Amino acid sequence: MNPGPGQDSLSAVAGLSADDAARRLQQFGANKLPEPRPVPGWRRLLAELTHFFAIMLWVAAVFAFIAGMPELGVAIVVVIVVNGVFAYIQQERAQHAAAKLRELLPALVSVRRDHRVIKVHTTELVPDDVVVLVAGDRVPADLLLALAVGCEVDESMLTGESEAVTKSPGDTVYGGTFMVNGQAEGVVSVTGAHTRLAEIAALTGKVEAPPSPLAQELQRIVRITASMALGIGALFFLLSLLIGISWRDAFLFAIGVAVALVPEGLLPTVTLSLAVGAQRMAKRNALVRNLQAVETLGSTTFICTDKTGTLTQNRMNVVEVWTPAGRLTINGQGYDPDADITGGGLEEARQLSTAARTASVGRAVLHEGRWIAEGDPMEAAIDALAVRLATRAAPAGEQPEWPTPSHRFAFDPRRLRESAIAGTTLYVKGAPESVIPLCTGSGTGARTWASGPGADQAREMVDEMAARGLRVLAVARRSLPGPPGAAFRLEDAESGLTLLGLLGLHDPPRAEVKVALAAARAAGVKVAMVTGDHAFTAAAIARETGLLGPTETVLQGGNLPEDDAVLAALLDRDGVVVSRVTPEQKLRVARLLQGRGHVLAMTGDGVNDGPALQQADIGVAMGLSGTDVAREAADLVLLDDDFATIIAAVEQGRATYANIRRFLTYHLTDNVAELTPFVIWALSGGHFPLALGVLQILALDIGTDLLPALALGSEAPSKGTLKRPPERRHLMDRALIFRVFGLLGPVEAVMEMTAFTVVLLGAGWRPGGDLPPADVLMAASGAAFTTVVLAQLANAFACRSATVPPWRLGWFTNRLLLWAVLAELGLLCVFLFLGPVAALLGQAPPTPAGLAVAVAAIPVLLLADWLYKIVRHRRTGSAGGTATGGTRVQSP
Repeated sequence: MNPGPGQDSLSAVAGLSADDAARRLQQFGANKLPEPRPVPGWRRLLAELTHFFAIMLWVAAVFAFIAGMPELGVAIVVVIVVNGVFAYIQQERAQHAAAKLRELLPALVSVRRDHRVIKVHTTELVPDDVVVLVAGDRVPADLLLALAVGCEVDESMLTGESEAVTKSPGDTVYGGTFMVNGQAEGVVSVTGAHTRLAEIAALTGKVEAPPSPLAQELQRIVRITASMALGIGALFFLLSLLIGISWRDAFLFAIGVAVALVPEGLLPTVTLSLAVGAQRMAKRNALVRNLQAVETLGSTTFICTDKTGTLTQNRMNVVEVWTPAGRLTINGQGYDPDADITGGGLEEARQLSTAARTASVGRAVLHEGRWIAEGDPMEAAIDALAVRLATRAAPAGEQPEWPTPSHRFAFDPRRLRESAIAGTTLYVKGAPESVIPLCTGSGTGARTWASGPGADQAREMVDEMAARGLRVLAVARRSLPGPPGAAFRLEDAESGLTLLGLLGLHDPPRAEVKVALAAARAAGVKVAMVTGDHAFTAAAIARETGLLGPTETVLQGGNLPEDDAVLAALLDRDGVVVSRVTPEQKLRVARLLQGRGHVLAMTGDGVNDGPALQQADIGVAMGLSGTDVAREAADLVLLDDDFATIIAAVEQGRATYANIRRFLTYHLTDNVAELTPFVIWALSGGHFPLALGVLQILALDIGTDLLPALALGSEAPSKGTLKRPPERRHLMDRALIFRVFGLLGPVEAVMEMTAFTVVLLGAGWRPGGDLPPADVLMAASGAAFTTVVLAQLANAFACRSATVPPWRLGWFTNRLLLWAVLAELGLLCVFLFLGPVAALLGQAPPTPAGLAVAVAAIPVLLLADWLYKIVRHRRTGSAGGTATGGTRVQSP
């Protein structure tokens, strides 16, 4: 990257050469903390074999061997091992996916090498590198500061003290801390394992993170299911003994109940579903920093978005300059020095642009034949303007000379301005309402100006330019007393200013924002603009993009109601604009909206946005323009800084949440069918034969059901995903419980027991009589087993939606499910027709009558599910909605 004609810097240090850096990297190694020794694979696998459910099954296996049932004992051990290996593989896949996602957002740092400022990966940093830092950057290694301008560092992660520490040249800043204010340059003293952060990390060890809301919800489901398994098993064990069944058979029954209700594979399947969702989000430029945020995104009800770079393109261009001497219009392309300039007051505009450039750090640079922004795009646009105007004034062939700042007062979101001292002159740029009150004159030399018509004229111009959607900056200067380099306090320096004029910058809205906003509203998500920009500018952009709501509510940070209830009511509308907000006000907005029951997504890119991003349910940081501080605080990073990407992430979050519910519905339906034969057997006092044995249940759970469940967990978002209201419920809510235990489960159980009974009756058995011959019982049991498998086949398609029948979704829109169903049918054939396997399971191929009932289970279950969806549609007046506390909620 070559410096452009408008580039200068705080330092003329050349930095290391590329060859020196390469040699030092070989000598000192990569700049990264020593990674903790990974937990060996065998220990991770052992953990999957010894968790609560596994221990429960180990105990059952031991009792099975003691009771003289080795086949059952071996089968349970096989279940434990298969489940453990399956869970281990799922967790490994999820961790691998998370590692791949982290690679999408590499940590970069600005360094001086070969007389240029370039970006390198933090791992490539070496001792004696010169690092350039600005507010919001994470310090990449231990540095000795050579330059520091208004430098304040957050060292809380090292010291625990929340107060920022002021740093001066000669001080050390430590790796892992954050620049919260100012600019600095420092020489790397140590890297990697030799940094202070590495020493503390070695002493501290790894701290366990608290469980996420989703993890807590899943643990709740697991606890409920485990309690049901143990409680029902123990209850029917006692009932069996009371009605005279031997303790051996009673114990067999209790094991069957427990195994039927154990949710095998629930946690790893959910984890994998979240990982798949995160990968799909990454393909749409939304990087999730923790997997649980995938599900939370689906529940989002309110988005507070910034303006610059999110709703707009962040391609700043100065299009208008106003001075008391005249008005210029600039028509140029990007940051190219060539531009058409028309209007009056050219010399005054040149002085203004030079002053604004001196108060800025960002520059326009020539890179591979194209002018791009290095640093803040707004400051690069100011640099481009200064070059354009200075080139016109300078003799042909001469490069313009620029003031060299000796000191800077960095931008502060509370002051809304920044300034620099060059020689004996102070140059200031910032928000007009921050700069104009400090002025006692204008470029015309008038002195009775601050409260007179001159100031009024400037303010009128600010409003007029802002109303056209321009971002307006005021530029001023003053001569300082004393020799060059004299020290001044901020309050003393920034007073008695002379206003040079105003800059109007245009940042075009993103073309896709209107469509994204319409999609958000269709999804039941409210959107507000929360920005530090001028109220008129923010309102104009909101109006142009279609964000501004019908009430056209525009609030200003300086005039927000003090009463929280009043402000919350104003905010809780669609299309509200909140302008000129401070970090504290942004945090207040987040808390008030959450207090109204909203699941809030909040965007931010600056160092001061961290608290609001952490407060929000989903903190959204910018990947291109955001600071390291904002990205650290965020749950979601937009790799393209585009508002439309947030909506895409919300859509995928809803799809992932729906997939988890699909898997739960599918799995729990199967449990009802597995439990029913044991209940009937116990209630009949053992006189009604047991339709399914424990080994058959295990074959269903870890055999035929496994692949369809995984396929349901990876269902892609449907066309109507964003048209449903946000989710505000437990995974296992009343709708899911009724659908499973009141409809799908009973239908499967009735068809299963019908097939079993039809075979028995066809062989001459009558209720109350002696048990039928073994071959008849095995054929009947095979019919029951086949019925459950085929009913689950239909259930897999039914579970794809709680509102739409599968034939309307399309049978071939989830190809993974088709392959899973084919595999399910293949396993069914193995379990029925492969002699040794069928004998082990205690079943045989069903009779034609039993097979007919089993096949009939497919249309019966689909028909019952369709009727259920029709009833829900008529009750709620919409496709699948259910009225819940005034908010219509739709199942996936």
